[in-house]
Amino acid sequence: METAARKQPIHLGDHVRRMRTALGVKQAALATELGTTQQNISRIEQEEEVDDMTLERIAKALGVTAEAIKNFTEEGTVFHIQNMHDHSSAGAGVGNCNQHTFNFNAVEKIIELYDALLKSEREKVELLERLLKNQSAH
Repeated sequence: METAARKQPIHLGDHVRRMRTALGVKQAALATELGTTQQNISRIEQEEEVDDMTLERIAKALGVTAEAIKNFTEEGTVFHIQNMHDHSSAGAGVGNCNQHTFNFNAVEKIIELYDALLKSEREKVELLERLLKNQSAH
């Protein structure tokens, strides 16, 4: 009897599809970015194995790391987003940019953005009310 838990094999094509979908990118848009067809992206997403070079190209086009695709979790809420801060033109030398990997919970980010938007709207209402009071007073 085996006591060690068996690891489920990674289905990289499925991970590509789920990452692409989570980021709101259509197959056709990814295909255009990679200079291929939507049908080819569909085929890749059905493959269990994806070669490293293809995976790197897809990751770059999606703005994530290949590791983020490989390690995509079932919950799909935590992403490793790679941001490149480059103050020069696109395609400039690698030495001119800083790479950072960020982890975030998408739901928390949505709530955070909603709260900020709500606060901003309340401030606008207060400002408009003050302006109306000032106009009424004159």
